[in-house]
Amino acid sequence: MLRVFQNDILDPEQFVVTLELVPGRESTGRAVDTVMGIARDAFNDGRISAVSITDNPGGNPSLSPDAIGYRIFSIGMDVIVHFTCRDMNRVGMESRALQLAMMGMKNILALTGDYAGKGFGGQGAPVFDLDSVNLQIMLMMIGQRINAAGDPDAFFTGCAVSPFKKTEGECVAQYAKMSRKIAAGAQFVITQLGYDARKFMELIQIQRHMDLAVPTLGSVYVLTPRAAELMNQGRVPGAVVTDTLLATVKREWQDKKAGREATIERSARLGAILRGLGYRGIHIGGIHRNFSMVAKILDRMEAIKDDWIQFLPQFNYPQPGGFYAFREAPPAAATTPVFGSQHQPMPLVDRVLYPLMRHSHNLFFNFDSPLAPAYKLASRALDNNIAGRLFMHLAEHPVKRTLLGCQRCGDCAIQHVGFLCPESGCPKHTRNGACGGSRNGMCEVNPDRRCVWFRAHARLASTGNVSEMCHGCVPPRMWELNHTSSWLNFHLGRDHQSNGGEISGCCRQTSCHLLLSDTKAS
Repeated sequence: MLRVFQNDILDPEQFVVTLELVPGRESTGRAVDTVMGIARDAFNDGRISAVSITDNPGGNPSLSPDAIGYRIFSIGMDVIVHFTCRDMNRVGMESRALQLAMMGMKNILALTGDYAGKGFGGQGAPVFDLDSVNLQIMLMMIGQRINAAGDPDAFFTGCAVSPFKKTEGECVAQYAKMSRKIAAGAQFVITQLGYDARKFMELIQIQRHMDLAVPTLGSVYVLTPRAAELMNQGRVPGAVVTDTLLATVKREWQDKKAGREATIERSARLGAILRGLGYRGIHIGGIHRNFSMVAKILDRMEAIKDDWIQFLPQFNYPQPGGFYAFREAPPAAATTPVFGSQHQPMPLVDRVLYPLMRHSHNLFFNFDSPLAPAYKLASRALDNNIAGRLFMHLAEHPVKRTLLGCQRCGDCAIQHVGFLCPESGCPKHTRNGACGGSRNGMCEVNPDRRCVWFRAHARLASTGNVSEMCHGCVPPRMWELNHTSSWLNFHLGRDHQSNGGEISGCCRQTSCHLLLSDTKAS
């Protein structure tokens, strides 16, 4: 009998367990047999609601989650398919979504995805045509078509969040984007990896503070020295293993048997803590050989579930100087979050350019401006001849190229990112918020550069406008406007601000808000 993940996670009386499986690079053989064996054992065990299948983790090629997921689905085990934006444009992603719907696999974890890794002949081209928020909206709209065609079961989509960030800017960016993802249709949340109970509690309290009532699964990873070292080095985007924890894991594994016992106990205790903190369930990762370790973790969890408070001191791995929105540590009841305590000084260029560009935008690019009709008439006159379009190119591009690194997308989105360019400033071109891969405020892909959303937070905080980071959902870039004048496109109603109504309208505006204290940074 098929376990139905959606029914389990929406039942408040159930504590849900899901299991992450990582396909190998082969289409047959031992790697596939191992994954299938774990899935069969998980189904026979009866305590696993679904297995999730990763989508080219690390950006490197592996067996499609759709193919092996369908084989697992066929044995009665429900499946959550990871769906990233890295490898396909929006046409390919829509086609894949229709394929999944036809196959009956409608549980989807919608992700922006890691940056492109190495494939045939070298590094693959990163696509990122949509971000995870727009992917949620696309799946919602396809789901509406599925319902209209007579199928009552649309997609059941989830999202990821990385609460284990060190800086205030990164934390706020994660919470803001989570708000947008939920507003765009996400029905469950899975956290990234970490071992800080206070951060786990903070996420639940932030969700309550933001009135985001979405079931959340906390990640529990079977931590080996090799995995711990990779996470400690930042090679698993969004995951955090501190130096102290790494040293502890290495010491435990000096004897392999003792190391295995220690990681089972750590996983079980973290699972018990997550249950005590109010998580709807756990998402277990790091299982690569067989199901037996999962069974031992679940058995141990059941035995110690009522003792979770005494284990809290064992999950106290803060990052030095790290930000916490709440002053209280678990199990103390959280009060009101405090933002603005971790002051991030802005570079001189941001202090000068941000107010200038904000003022200029309000003056020249505001549909409600008294001068808007005049701007529209002038734009129509310039757009009607080659000389006018050339004049606009010479007037617009050098300025924007100098100030923003403009790539002439023709569909400008700087107003959504603190007047920074998401095309030139973000390798993943995210228009709806930060990906989960930044580390200490630095970009996942270019670690010598600040994350553009970290910079955007600093700019917005300086004027008390942090909540702008989750006002509505921003439609994707309109490629048909590439290498045209974004100024003309705005005033003539051709860009996403005029033509993205159907997409932005799918964002549940009543949920898309950030109840932060928009106190102006000093």
